[in-house]
Amino acid sequence: MHVSRQLTSLRILRLVGCPPPSHDGHSGPVPADRESPMTRSETSPSRAQHPSPTQKPNTCCFCWCCCCSCSWSEDDKRGRRKAQETKLEPFPWETCPKPTMEEIKQWAQSFDKLMKNPGGRNKFREFLRTEYSEENMLFWLACEDLKNEINKSAIEEKARLIYEDYISILSPKEVSLDSRVREVINRRMQDPTPHIFEDAQLQIYTLMHRDSYPRFLNSSVYRSLVQGGSRSSSES
Repeated sequence: MHVSRQLTSLRILRLVGCPPPSHDGHSGPVPADRESPMTRSETSPSRAQHPSPTQKPNTCCFCWCCCCSCSWSEDDKRGRRKAQETKLEPFPWETCPKPTMEEIKQWAQSFDKLMKNPGGRNKFREFLRTEYSEENMLFWLACEDLKNEINKSAIEEKARLIYEDYISILSPKEVSLDSRVREVINRRMQDPTPHIFEDAQLQIYTLMHRDSYPRFLNSSVYRSLVQGGSRSSSES
C-alpha cells in the first residue's frame, strides 16, 4: 500500500511539472549521474524540442525538404521572383501616327497587313496583353530586331537573352514551340546567327494568326477602333 501511494505521488508530481524527490530527500532536479534510465527517457524529448541557440536546424527535416515555404524569407522570395523576370529590356511600343480608317479596315482583310503596320502591331499587342499572351508578340518583335543585327558579339548576346526569355522551359514567358524546333535552336545556339529563331518565329506567327487574330477582330479593342474611325469620317 505504501509503495502504491509513492507511485501515485510521483505521477502527480510529473503531471504538474514538479521534479520528484530524490532518495536523499532533496526535492530539486536529480543529478545526471544519478538519473534513472526511465527518467532520462521521459525528459529527453523535451530537451530535443528546445535546441540551443547555436544549434543548426536539421536540413533534412520534412519541412525543409518538402514544404520549403517556412525556410524562405521574404527577401528570398523577392529574389526568386526577380530571377523569373525577363532578361531583355522591355520592348518599347512602336511610335507611329494614329491609324486611318482605311488602315483599320485593312487589318481585317489579312493578318499579314495587320502585322506589317506599326499601328496594327501596337493594337494587336494591346489585345494580346488582355489575353495574357503578349509574350508571343514580344518574341516575334525580338526576332525581327535580331535579324537587323550585324555585330557578332551583339548577335550572340541578343540570341542568348531571347533564348532565356522565350525558349527556356524555366522562363515564365516561354512561348509554345514543338520539340523539333527546340532541338534545332539548341544545336544552333553554339554559333548563333541573326536567323537562328526563324523557324520558331514562323511557328509563333502562325499561332497568333490561327488563334489570336480571329478573336482580335471580334474584340472590343478592334470594334472601338472601327467605331471611332467611323465617327471621325462622318464628322469630317
